[in-house]
Amino acid sequence: MAGHRQGDDPRGTAGPGVPEVAARAGADAGGVRAEWVPAYLALLAEVSLTGRGPDAAALARVRASGEAAARDGLPLRAVIDAHLSATWLAWPDLPGVARARRVDQLRSVGQAVLKAADRSALALVEGYETAQRLVIRREEGLRREFIDDLLHGRLTAGTLAERAERFGLRPTGGHVVCVAEGGRPFYDGGPVARHVEAALLSRFGVRDLLVATKEGLLVCVADDHAEGVTRAFVTHTEELAGDDPALRIGVGRAHPGPAGIMRSYEEARGVVTFARRLELPERVQNAADLLVLQVLLRDNAAITELVETVLGPLRARRGGPGVLLDTLFAYFTSGGVATEAARRLHVGVRTVTYRLDRVRTLTGHDLDHPIQRHALETATLGARLLGWPG
Repeated sequence: MAGHRQGDDPRGTAGPGVPEVAARAGADAGGVRAEWVPAYLALLAEVSLTGRGPDAAALARVRASGEAAARDGLPLRAVIDAHLSATWLAWPDLPGVARARRVDQLRSVGQAVLKAADRSALALVEGYETAQRLVIRREEGLRREFIDDLLHGRLTAGTLAERAERFGLRPTGGHVVCVAEGGRPFYDGGPVARHVEAALLSRFGVRDLLVATKEGLLVCVADDHAEGVTRAFVTHTEELAGDDPALRIGVGRAHPGPAGIMRSYEEARGVVTFARRLELPERVQNAADLLVLQVLLRDNAAITELVETVLGPLRARRGGPGVLLDTLFAYFTSGGVATEAARRLHVGVRTVTYRLDRVRTLTGHDLDHPIQRHALETATLGARLLGWPG
């Protein structure tokens, strides 16, 4: 308050002094240290005398107090509680109240003080929320940086141990990574990502589990000993994604250590890519089931040579190899059942058998010969993965 030293009774009465009111307000709010209350009491005392509301400079100081309270980790509920407690504790002994001689004077002081209390509370909350947003953005930035480093294998065992605990992962042991891809990119804070994370954390706890997004993918990192996490991730993602026809979920294998997380992530992302390129009907694919495809693509030159050698003769068909290649793929993904392949292709069974005969004639590979059949199947998968003949 203007004209008074800190610690003096600024209201000029025999009532409690500023330190005592501040202490009582903090105690009333659950024992918080309400360090901003003395300055607020000075503001109330001045308003009670002049009837003028707090100016921009005074409100800026209140906002700064709100920011400091947020940085100190005080709950907003406790901050507001202390602020309001200080208001009613100070009211009887404010100088403007003590000097009021008529009801109308007291009413005028009350209106001015309540307006000042209202504007101050708003400024306090604004400051608190500003600081909180900055903290949240900083935490989000640190989390995003950690996830990028984690999935790209840029963390050593030492740095992982330092940073992982903050985000709920134990640096030791093995981990499994699941990846979901949809028709539209997943993003942090989006409805699917938010609800999948909430569902998993409520069921399995915050330890050894991390749900995030990466390049439009929904990613789940879990301890390989956590029972049911993978299944729950698949279930909740499918429920929330609804009837998205593009939804595909890949599950990597369990690998130990920091590099193991990156490896499992690459496997899960890889099988999602395989499933999309091969148009596999199943939404969920496990890396362990598609290892043969990864082996194929490790030697790009070899698989390209195999495709050209085995399927190259199909180029001689009028209109190109597209129809025959689609028929081969439908036949192999149907388990070698011509009726199922015909259903998938929306043609008759006789059409499928005719096309398979044309493949045998053009390539010289017989589906009834085990080695030749295997060569055709491998070359067909390779063609899909390579985008052959384009």
